[in-house]
Amino acid sequence: MATGARAISERANAAAGSLTIGKLEAGYPTYCKALRILIRDGISLQKIQRTVCWDRLQMLHNAMPRQYRDPLVHYSMLKRDVETTSSCAA
Repeated sequence: MATGARAISERANAAAGSLTIGKLEAGYPTYCKALRILIRDGISLQKIQRTVCWDRLQMLHNAMPRQYRDPLVHYSMLKRDVETTSSCAA
């Protein structure tokens, strides 16, 4: 691994290590809102999956799958809701 890539990887691991479940849970409404905005703006699923909000939703689901649904399921539900809302407004 190149030195620059290693430094970036180490910083990312350090940043992820400072997140606690409590901090993730506190940010949950923000991650959901960000996901809704991305869907509303027509961003592709592949691009959404590379965002911080997707990563945090995935971390919550992996840590507590009974409390937090899979981000892909959440995406599908929000996409359907956004499409329904936009078709009703037209």
